[in-house]
Parts: sequence; C-alpha cells; structure tokens
Amino acid sequence: MILTGDYHTHTPYSHGKNTVLENAEAAKKIGLKAVGITDHGFNHIIFGLRRRKLEALRTECTEAEKITGVKVLMGMESNLISVDGDTDMKESDLPFFDLYLCGIHEVLMYKSLKDFYYLSVKNYSAHKFGRKPSDKLFRATTSAYVNAVKKNPIDAITHINFRCSCDLVEVAKCCADYGTYIEINTKKYHITPEELNAMADTGVRFIIDSDAHSADRVGDTKIAEQLLAQASVPLDRIDNIDGREPNFRFAEYKKVHL
Repeated sequence: MILTGDYHTHTPYSHGKNTVLENAEAAKKIGLKAVGITDHGFNHIIFGLRRRKLEALRTECTEAEKITGVKVLMGMESNLISVDGDTDMKESDLPFFDLYLCGIHEVLMYKSLKDFYYLSVKNYSAHKFGRKPSDKLFRATTSAYVNAVKKNPIDAITHINFRCSCDLVEVAKCCADYGTYIEINTKKYHITPEELNAMADTGVRFIIDSDAHSADRVGDTKIAEQLLAQASVPLDRIDNIDGREPNFRFAEYKKVHL
C-alpha cells in the first residue's frame, strides 16, 4: 500500500510545528504527489486559522508547490459548530480554498449554547468518564455529521467518532450519497475494524490521512495498515493509495458555483 497524497496536515497557522514548505518537502521525500495544508477552522478559540492570514497562507502554498513540484492544496479542517450541520467555513470563505475537511473538535465558538452543550460538553464528558452516550446525544451527534454533509461541499469527515459517538452507518450512507469521503486517520485510533467494515458496507469511499502536526509524520500510514489488516475492506475502496487520486467533491462544487 503506497500513499498517493496526504490531505490532512497542519502548520503553525494552527498548531503544527513545521511550515508549509517543510510539509511539502517531507511529502516529496516519500514520493507523494499531493499534500493538503488543512489547519484548524476559524472558530477554534486557541488554534484556529485566522482569516487575515489567508493570503499569506496561499502565498506559502504556491511557493512550496513551485519549489517541490508536489501539489500543495490549501485547505481547512473546519469545525462542526451546530447540530444543524453548520461549520465555520462560510460561503464567503470558499473561494480561498482547494480542500474542505470537517470534524468535531473542542474549545470552539459554537452557534448556540445548545450546540456547545451537545457537541462539546456532553460528548467530552462521556469520553472523559467512560460513559455510554445517551440515545439523545447519540442522535444529536449523528445529525450534526449528516446535516453537515448535506449542507456543505465537504471533501472528507476527519477522525469520525474520536471523543464522540454517532451512528457510523448512517453517517457513512450520507457520505456515500453526497460524495464525501470518510477519513481513516493515522494520528488517532477512532474506529475499530468492525466499524470500518460496517461503514464500507454502505458503499462509502475512504482516504487515509496522517493528520500530521509535524513534518516527520507526513504520509504516515501505520495505524491505517494495522486497522486494514484486521478489517475486510478491499484496498480499491481507498482513493489515495497505489496511484489513485481522490475525486474531491469541493473541487467539483467550485467549478459550478464559484
């Protein structure tokens, strides 16, 4: 299994250690065709990308691509900020980006107190104290993912089920219908082999991403390899390995709408 592109990496524009160029150089060193620079979304209180820095980030991505020859995609790992599926990527932000990832995170500005309560407080508490989430919380988290995929041209859902719980099959069905990938994240253990199999049964497609916060982890596939060795998902369901490149939804959306 050879990775074609790593579409989820971080830089000091959020809380990564290495520059855009250093991530691109690391990608080139291991033979990747593309790397995504996907810093945390605007509503992350501590580590969020700032809109005033978008032009500087674009310049760095363009220069890194010229220097390395690796396709450098300027993206964002947006935050789910409401159960209704809102993210912190506004319509006016879309022209700046090439790649649109989305996940559930903590320490955010949420759309409402209700959203903060369900997506942050309740999920974090259940995880922290090892409690099974209530049915209501389970449904709310599932709805947040599903609504986000329906409302936004999201390329991939990142580290699904990490510190939260949802109906993975329902989310995967929605992703399959709308052309959004499920990410197999190699920084976090976020799904089991059985859960991966259940999602694969819906027809959803996958990408493997490192979620690298330092250049030495760009292109890392260790956790994915361990997971896939225990699962029964055919490797041809993963669209960024063995020469394949993803057909990203957001790129198609931009051709029509932007």
